[in-house]
Amino acid sequence: MGDFYQSGLVTTLHNLRNVDYKQLEEWLTQYSKKRPAALVIPSLYSELHGEALPHIVSILKDVPYLNEIIIGLDRANKDQFKEAKEYFSDLPQRHRILWHDGPRLRKMDQLLKDHQIAPSQMGKGRNAWYCYGYLIASERSEAIALHDADILTYDRNMLARLLYPVVDPTFNYRFCKGYYFRSDMEKLNGRAARLLVTPLLRALKKIFGPLNFLEYLDSFRYPLAGEFSMRTDVLKTIRIPSDWGLEIGILSEVERLNSTNRVCQVEIADRYDHKHQPLSPDDPTKGLSRMSMDIVKAIYLKLSQNGIVFTRSMFRSIKSTYNRIALEFVERYDNDATMNGFSYNRHKEELTVDLFANNVYNAGIEMLDQPDHGAFIPSWKRIKSALPGYMEDYYEAVEKDNLE
Repeated sequence: MGDFYQSGLVTTLHNLRNVDYKQLEEWLTQYSKKRPAALVIPSLYSELHGEALPHIVSILKDVPYLNEIIIGLDRANKDQFKEAKEYFSDLPQRHRILWHDGPRLRKMDQLLKDHQIAPSQMGKGRNAWYCYGYLIASERSEAIALHDADILTYDRNMLARLLYPVVDPTFNYRFCKGYYFRSDMEKLNGRAARLLVTPLLRALKKIFGPLNFLEYLDSFRYPLAGEFSMRTDVLKTIRIPSDWGLEIGILSEVERLNSTNRVCQVEIADRYDHKHQPLSPDDPTKGLSRMSMDIVKAIYLKLSQNGIVFTRSMFRSIKSTYNRIALEFVERYDNDATMNGFSYNRHKEELTVDLFANNVYNAGIEMLDQPDHGAFIPSWKRIKSALPGYMEDYYEAVEKDNLE
């Protein structure tokens, strides 16, 4: 369902004519000889028994242009790690599993903790960060893609389109963000993007004016997409959050370190679906409640780094402005869903907006009361400076885990 409309500060690469994935793979195979490509998949052990990952692995077996595949494995004991090694053993590409709960990698993590430069909490951000460190140390790949392990609508075209903008040597992009229509074909999904991020950005622009950072974030059609690709050298200097603010945090760091004409977004699927988080209105440590808090704090943190001074009364104004704009979006989505034959529960959508509005305020108050909360994981460039030889030791620890 592509169009050629360009808006915002970043280039949009559309799916205008559904080029066959075989053509894209032929080009990628040719280009990857000079710019080798890798794939990172952060995963919980439980995903091995889920619906999505077996399908993803069956597709990856036939992908010809990947130089290596890195799986970050969380919440796995020794027997489960052995199971994971067997699970991924059919992949013909060079592949490594980072057993984050294993004794070797726990020891490497403790070394960083001793120097107060370790990731502060478990999560996708920490998982991805360690995978990036291994890839930098391996020096085998110059372009890297990351996607989740729970994509129910995964296909070969998705990965090819995600990697292509940073592998084609005639393109100038250093970072590429995937986007898509999020739905199970019965209703609209993607509540955090639809009802939180975009209305909040519009509210912040109304209050603070068209700041470059806000215009940049608002240029992305799906800013919370977990699928992105980049050149390997970008990994060395970016700092990322370890919580649900990962996607916003990476976009923030890419904007800080690169010209926006070297950033793009690409349509990677006509439709996309994966597992959904519960709303969890009664427990702020779980589900969309926790996710929304982390996302909002990531945005506030970046604005504060750009010189915005927040106060409690300002967060009340932000909440009020957000709430009005978000409810206008509910009306728009109601009409859009109706015209396309989707079910739409307006009551539930407005309950979601109520939760998000409270968290827009609460996240700001938490940031004022705990200014160190939400700090980014240090860049790998800093790790290399603080602990010379650490990356080589980490690489060897991963190799020993996988080759024993």
